Amino acid sequence: MSEHHIASAFDRDLEGIQANLMRMGGLVESAIQRATKALIDRDPDLAAKVRADDKKIDALDETIHAECARLIALRQPIASDLRTILGVMRIVANLERIGDYAKNLAKRTVVLLDLPEVPGASGSISRMAREVQAMLADALEATLKQDAALAESVRHRDVEVDEMYVAFFRELVSFMLEDPRKITACMHYHFIGKNIERMGDHAVATANQTIYQITGQMPAEKREKGTENLYRPGSEPSK
Repeated sequence: MSEHHIASAFDRDLEGIQANLMRMGGLVESAIQRATKALIDRDPDLAAKVRADDKKIDALDETIHAECARLIALRQPIASDLRTILGVMRIVANLERIGDYAKNLAKRTVVLLDLPEVPGASGSISRMAREVQAMLADALEATLKQDAALAESVRHRDVEVDEMYVAFFRELVSFMLEDPRKITACMHYHFIGKNIERMGDHAVATANQTIYQITGQMPAEKREKGTENLYRPGSEPSK
């Protein structure tokens, strides 16, 4: 078989893998959006749908990893081609984790139905989730278009999510100090907020892999984090 035919077969296989990657990304974006809507609307049926549909995300995760392993074994890619495949596998792992966090959000939504509402909590969660969903969408577009500048912008936008999480955490602590009856609900909201903050980290990891695919190097500079001062002495809200 000629080198041209081998290259063409590799490109076709890679296109199929990338199509599945984008399909998986779309499912994960939808999971974030629907899990957030279920929380805001206090909709247990929608929350249950998010949990059930996580199986589709997991199935694509397994399919893409199997396709990548087959492509490596069959085509024995080197240099940038191998880098691309390895980057895809790492991006898929990040997407699977984001899907898990969305599923966890849906689980806690059902629990919160039996607990007192925390004023403003749903709005804070909604704002964080919208930003993370937008970051993920841009990270995936950067992967599809091999756009390093767009991927770099995703990396730096994560600080906004971190800052929203810190502000939300402090609000919850204040609520718990003022009304101990809301402690359980506040703790669930805290874990939801932390899950969304971690989604943002995985969107950044996806952007990092895109930059690696394009340049052959992982971003070296230290990324600003908005959570660094959260637990330092003097950072706690006053009573």
